[in-house]
Amino acid sequence: MEYETPLFFHVMQYAARADRDVVDMVSGNPDWEPPEALRDGLREYADFDPDRFQYPPSEGLLELREEIAARRGVDVEQVVVTNGAGEANYLAMARALERDRGREILLMDPVYSYYPGKTTMLGGTQSYVAADESGQLDPADVRAAASEETAAIVVNSPNNPTGAVYPEETVEELVAIAEAYDAILVGDEVYDHYDLSGEFASALEFDSDHRIVTNAFSKSLAITGFRVGYAVFPPHLVANAKSRHMLVNVAGSRPSQYAVLRALRETDPDYYERNRELLADRVATFTDALDAAGAEYTTPQGAFYVMARFDGYPGTLENVEKLIDEAGVAGMPGEAFGDSRRDWLRFALVTPRVEEAADRLADYFS
Repeated sequence: MEYETPLFFHVMQYAARADRDVVDMVSGNPDWEPPEALRDGLREYADFDPDRFQYPPSEGLLELREEIAARRGVDVEQVVVTNGAGEANYLAMARALERDRGREILLMDPVYSYYPGKTTMLGGTQSYVAADESGQLDPADVRAAASEETAAIVVNSPNNPTGAVYPEETVEELVAIAEAYDAILVGDEVYDHYDLSGEFASALEFDSDHRIVTNAFSKSLAITGFRVGYAVFPPHLVANAKSRHMLVNVAGSRPSQYAVLRALRETDPDYYERNRELLADRVATFTDALDAAGAEYTTPQGAFYVMARFDGYPGTLENVEKLIDEAGVAGMPGEAFGDSRRDWLRFALVTPRVEEAADRLADYFS
């Protein structure tokens, strides 16, 4: 079996080789500071005895799992600490397919481009439901697409790439659809701290054996390099998930988990609010420039991204490379996220150079 390398890597490598200065708006790597408590946790860990430098429990440090469980209102045994949200989604999709209820994974279009690759890797087949122009899902469309072959419905809210935030009634209906077809709703909530709308609803708000929620601290604590995520499984699905996690990874990073635990316990809510305000300011700055450039765009309700369409400039890889060479701005081609946004480009707002990038785009397309 051959796997296709995600376009992210191609675009990043192309931008790195450019002969000019380029503003990187490709990846969702927060440019702001992690909590000070996290740095303190790492400093403290360096002085621990040698036994603390050995394998942690495979499913994660008990204290961290307890902290997550308390925050999410679940039993600690349902929580598996993973190698970022990427592994959490992999485990969730694997458990859905292992139940032998079908091989279809129902994905949204536009789609976070790692979901289709994971589906292929796990031996599933992809089907897609198109979101509307704002990125919202109509549950009726999801219900119409579901069948007895549907093993999982994978959704991401706040959404990458559209910035849509699914309201409570949508999430509740998605859980109900999963129950009706004996499927698993996989809710990727990695951007939950970046809800700019006040409308975010977690799938954990609805009691069901047909939903798995995944998350990570990569975005919320600005530590994408630490690779600490988690998944919350229904009790009947968690044992095999822990076994697969152990076989794939053995365990996660003990120092990273310790530092995350300290950050969770000691970080004031103002930390998250400041970062949301920073992101909201960048959205306003960037979309003002898109107005000046005559672009069509979606104003995100959450997450880090703005999708834009420039007249006569479809979101192909060729045009992304041209934008790097001629405007000095690196974004992602819409074709990386499925069929429905092939004419669009996606820009990540996690750079202090958002205003500079906005000016470059406005000048280039004006």
